This record gives sequence, structure tokens and C-alpha cells, in this order.
Amino acid sequence: MTTEHSALLERFQSGVLASLKSEFVAKDDIIDLMGVCLIARENIFLYGPPGTAKSALINGLSARIEGESFDYLLTRFTEPNELFGPFDISRLREGELVTNTEGMLPRADIVFLDELLNANSAILNSLLMALNERVFRRGRETSQLPALFFAGASNHLPEEETLQALFDRFLIRVECGPVPESELEQVLSKGWQLEKSVRPPSGITADDVRSLQSLIPTVDLTPAREAYLDLVRKLRSAGLALSDRRAVRLQRIIASSALLCGRTSARPSDLWILKHIWDRSEQAEVLAAIVNASLESLELNEQDHPRAQPGNIPDPENLATSLSEISKILGDTTQSDSNRAATLDQLRALSSRIQWLPEGPARQELETRAQALWPSESNA
Repeated sequence: MTTEHSALLERFQSGVLASLKSEFVAKDDIIDLMGVCLIARENIFLYGPPGTAKSALINGLSARIEGESFDYLLTRFTEPNELFGPFDISRLREGELVTNTEGMLPRADIVFLDELLNANSAILNSLLMALNERVFRRGRETSQLPALFFAGASNHLPEEETLQALFDRFLIRVECGPVPESELEQVLSKGWQLEKSVRPPSGITADDVRSLQSLIPTVDLTPAREAYLDLVRKLRSAGLALSDRRAVRLQRIIASSALLCGRTSARPSDLWILKHIWDRSEQAEVLAAIVNASLESLELNEQDHPRAQPGNIPDPENLATSLSEISKILGDTTQSDSNRAATLDQLRALSSRIQWLPEGPARQELETRAQALWPSESNA
């Protein structure tokens, strides 16, 4: 991974994911999953009752990435024109069937389909191709879609066989429930702050995300392969219908978890993501138990994804100790340029991990300490 890519990952963590976490209460796990899916260029499905911030989370992500977005509330009567665009009348007069896609799904970088499972047979085949192959096909028209990822949401799960195929195109599924009563006051406070605040730009563009997505094939999955095979077999034995196609595509999600930790090599701890591949909500608890059992035997450290940690967040004391060690190394003027560069890479990765801490005094102090360690030319 180049220094430029490392810096871009750090900006993505702070400008997009950490910024979202500061805006939403008790949604850190969903935000981390959205980040992993976005970098993997895979789709995510949010399941939960109305009023639980499903739309707000996706719209918040879209707002932090400079690019085109498209969102639509599906009904049983939604027609292809509403998603993909109408036929171009001027071209139709010339005998050509060409779709005017301006401002529609085929032009979007981020696509959000609310009440996804209301999709009808008229749009189903086009959606399936868009979700799986990133291709829009209509008559003789065929074009590649620029979509970075698709997000779907619904307050119910599929019951019809035809909708199961659509649901299957969303590798990661996460339940988005109400915020606990104990955090209701914080929800009200954050919500009121949003009414008065202006969100600063993240500086992350759609092309920046594509640059990070291009790193996925470079991640070495070998260190996690045996553990992944073992876990897939256990999940299938437990009755989870994990197809070969989904098992293959999940490797992109595993690679994305590694990248967001600043690594180009996967670890067994990156399998934490498999807790979120349930088909029915009642499977979630059993699935989590099987995956957690595989993770318990691992000796985790700060280079593992925080969602693999028992408490799901890094230890602030360990982060503080690491910052002290980096400070000593950077203060040694006898260090070679290559050693300094390697240490700055460690600092960059550590700064990203600080963003996974809950907002509060501990995180603010560590952020200040980390920022102070950067040479002035690196801060420019």
C-alpha cells in the first residue's frame, strides 16, 4: 500500500466514518459495516422499523462523499422509468430506443433503495443485474454502472421466493433498531445540534473511494484462508444457506476489513464480518455465537479490526502507550529516513484506530497527541 493510499484511508476514516459516528448515537456498528461494504464495493441491507435512522445513515454517508447519489422509495407500483430513466423522446422520433439516465440510478455513485422488498416483477430483473453485475441493460442498451455500492432498507424480510433472489444480492445484513432509553437524551441533543450545525466537507470524492476499492484484489487472504474455510463449514452445518457464490464474494468483505485496519494481509480476526450474513433475524444470535467462538481463541492486538475485539472498541490505554512509543522513535534524530517513514505509517494507522473510540475526553486527548506528533510538512 502506498503512502498516498494510507493517507487516503486515514481521511476516509476521519472525514467519513468518524464524522458519521459523531452525528449518530449508538450506530457505530452499522457505520463500520457501511464503510467495509463501501470499500469492498458490496451491498448492505438495513432491517428495522420506521424511524430508526436507516435512511438518515445512508444519506449521511452520501453527503460525505463528493459524487452523484440516487435514492428512491419503492412501492409495488414502481416502474423501470422511475429508477432507470425514461426513453429519450427526441431519439425515439428517430427510431432509437435510448434511455435518458440524467439524475437517475445508472449515473449514481451511491444508490439507496428504501423499502427494497416492495420491488415488483417489472423492475426485478433490471435490479438483479445492476446489483450483481453493475450493468444496466434495456433493449439493445448495455452500460456499466459507476455505483460504488448499493444500500437497501426495509421494515420486513422477504417472504416471496422471487424477492429472496433480490435479498441475496445484499451480502451484509444489519438490524437497525431504536436507540436504548439510556441514550435518548443524547439522541435529542445530537438531533438538535444538527439543526444548527453546518457539516464540513470530508474532501473524499467518489474517485477516491474507487482508488481504495482498487486495492481489494491486492490483499493477501492466505493467512485467513484456513480459518475462513473452517467457519464456512460450521455455518453450513448450523443450517445457514451460504452459497458458493456468496462465500466467494465475502472474501472481498474480509479484504476490506483488513484494508480499513491499514493492512494488506487478512487475519482470522477479519472474519468478524460473518456475524452479519444472516437470512432471518432469528439466525443472528446463533451466527454471532459461532463466529465469536472462532474469534475467542485469537490473540488480538491493535492491528485487528475493533469489531473483532470482545468490547468492540480499542483500549484507550493501549493506544496511549503506542503513541508514547512512537513519540520516542520520532524524537530520535539518529533514525534513518526509511525508519521515520515506517514510524509515520504506524502513526497514520494508529490515528485511524483512535477514530473508532466513542466521542469523549479520552478520544479528544488521543487525537490531540497524535496530531502533535506529525511533522509540520506532513500536516500541510
